[in-house]
Amino acid sequence: MSRRVVVTGMGAITPIGLSVEEFWDSVKEGKTGFGEITKFDASEYKCKLAAEVKGFEGKNYMDFKAAKRMELFCQYAVAATREAIEDAGLLMEKEDPYRVGVSVGSGIGSLQAMERAHAKLLEKGPSRVEPLLVPLMICNMAAGNVSIQFGLKGKSINVVTACATGTNSIGEAYRTIQYGDAEVMIAGGTESSVTPIGIAGFTALTALTSSVDPARCSIPFDKERSGFVMGEGSAIVVLEELEHAKARGAKIYAEVVGYGCSSDAYHITSPAEDGAGAAKAMEYAVADAGIGMDDVMYINAHGTSTHHNDLFETRAIKLAFGEHAKEMKINSTKSMVGHLLGAAGAIEFVTCVKELQEGYLHQTVGYQVPDEECDLDYCAQPVQGDFEYALSNSLGFGGHNASILVKKYKA
Repeated sequence: MSRRVVVTGMGAITPIGLSVEEFWDSVKEGKTGFGEITKFDASEYKCKLAAEVKGFEGKNYMDFKAAKRMELFCQYAVAATREAIEDAGLLMEKEDPYRVGVSVGSGIGSLQAMERAHAKLLEKGPSRVEPLLVPLMICNMAAGNVSIQFGLKGKSINVVTACATGTNSIGEAYRTIQYGDAEVMIAGGTESSVTPIGIAGFTALTALTSSVDPARCSIPFDKERSGFVMGEGSAIVVLEELEHAKARGAKIYAEVVGYGCSSDAYHITSPAEDGAGAAKAMEYAVADAGIGMDDVMYINAHGTSTHHNDLFETRAIKLAFGEHAKEMKINSTKSMVGHLLGAAGAIEFVTCVKELQEGYLHQTVGYQVPDEECDLDYCAQPVQGDFEYALSNSLGFGGHNASILVKKYKA
């Protein structure tokens, strides 16, 4: 029999708060993190808005020299990990470091390092490219830096599945503990891609909204949706084998009970139009928990605010849950923080844990104009209630589908 896995710590660096508490307070206020791009001059760009992290200083979370040797996506991950480990009360001197692992993913790594190096290459030649370019740039360095900073010597992996990265990272950490390869896993996602090439690339795909109204830019499932808003940040959780957590007297936030994945095998950017792939991931996650589809009453949707995603995800939910879909509550955290790419599933996982704890489902902020093809309950207003399960969906470019099921903890 596989082992039970619980959540004992959480950390977050987001566009609406630099800690889980700040983030969650902002969520309950319906606060959004959208504003004009400040990280570079976007005056010539079609896309003017992003959800940037504000007020973050890497040196506040780690040694100044260590911060200098890390790109922003790594700094965000280390900062969120520090909060999560402290929140969990995890003392590494009391742990076998080879039984504490890392599963922290980034979809892209550092576009900033690539942009700087490319400019230098063109202007000054190949000999002037900085020696640390490669270790600064590659996306596994978030996991590497977390491992180094906190002395974590167990399994260390970087799952890269585009926008499904955060969910896959937590799901693979869950499996690692379930089957005895670690007692504790530090898991989540991180991203910082509000850069000239990042914004230009996603704009060229017609994935980003060109709305200049912060109140109507990221509006998942709304008929007037026109694309996603680029977000950034990191969310990290401490997952732990249940008996290990109990033995050290850890507080337990929730239990992870199901994880399912599939591939659309359809298109590099568009989800399958009938939603069959995403539906299968949800079905697998629910089956993994050993419960019925009707036991799930709430989904934290991928909900990007693009036309295709929201329509096809709606179809997927209806395909997976049948008539029961009409009774379910569905919301999108991206309505407040935008799309954090490789970190999206991780911050949505943290959101699910807080929602189950407090019996409070946040509203899909900005949702105003119903779309006749998106005809489920998308939480136009916050919902109070006792929910036992939260299912979180992530759908990535390339056809990657991942769903993870969280349960309110019962001893």
